Amino acid sequence: MKRLQYDRYGGPEVMRLAEFEPPRPGPDEVLVRVRAAASNALDWKMRNGEMKLMTGRSFPRAMGHDFAGVVEAVGAGVTRLKAGDAVLGGARFRQAGAFAEMVTVPEKAVVLKPVDLSYEQAAALPTVGVTAYQATAEVRPGQAVFVNGCLGGVGRAAVQFARARGASVAGSCRNPAADEAHELGVEPVVGFGFDPAALAERFDLVLDTPGMLPFAAARTLLKPGGTIVDIVPTPAKMIRSALPGPFRAMMGRPVTADLEEVARTLRLPIARTVPLAEAIPALTELEREQRPKGGKLVIAMAGSQAGPS
Repeated sequence: MKRLQYDRYGGPEVMRLAEFEPPRPGPDEVLVRVRAAASNALDWKMRNGEMKLMTGRSFPRAMGHDFAGVVEAVGAGVTRLKAGDAVLGGARFRQAGAFAEMVTVPEKAVVLKPVDLSYEQAAALPTVGVTAYQATAEVRPGQAVFVNGCLGGVGRAAVQFARARGASVAGSCRNPAADEAHELGVEPVVGFGFDPAALAERFDLVLDTPGMLPFAAARTLLKPGGTIVDIVPTPAKMIRSALPGPFRAMMGRPVTADLEEVARTLRLPIARTVPLAEAIPALTELEREQRPKGGKLVIAMAGSQAGPS
């Protein structure tokens, strides 16, 4: 079996394709033969060492969290899934391992793949979908939401969920992509570096998906009693989140019911699909140049087939 891994924290140059032996599933775990996996910024932030306080210093470390594939075997206590099931899900935060031909994961982090989704489409959903679904969980009909980075993975998902919950959605993105944001239902659309005073006190929820909106700007956008949600937690943000006030830092949690809802309702564009053998240069380009734009980078494993199955 092959997987992407690294032997020390660092830049894209530390990634390598290596042989490994996937562990057999333990209690409440499933072993999945991966058909497709999708990249998130979380993957390279972990590899860069930005989260080493949470991930530790044991090596080699595997890469990748989001995947879709077919259950190969199940451990003791597994009741929802069986060998042969087509599924999608997310690897454990610390262990990762989805950029591989096989991955062993908790049953609670895996759900059945809808038949109308290809493996590539399904792999694009778990992390960004669950994060956006949980970040917008308290949105109510008639409220107003501002999504900073509305065309990123979490941003696109959050726009869909907030609008489905009956809210109006405004957001920010790169100026050349404003038309795409309008098509998604975002109004108004502003560029990064916008003046928050022009939108002062208009929003019940300000969702900062890249984690780069200054707190003062987010506070300016917020209605009295509103909430600021940042999905890129740092130690300083976690401290602020624990203090009284509107700010909350969060990361998506593997809740089975939430992932099932994401799989049923969320659809995200795919910008590029590459085989595992070409994943390292594609991931390097995505990290360094933020290309491709307009959708997810998906890694297809040998023998995977496009289209629903």
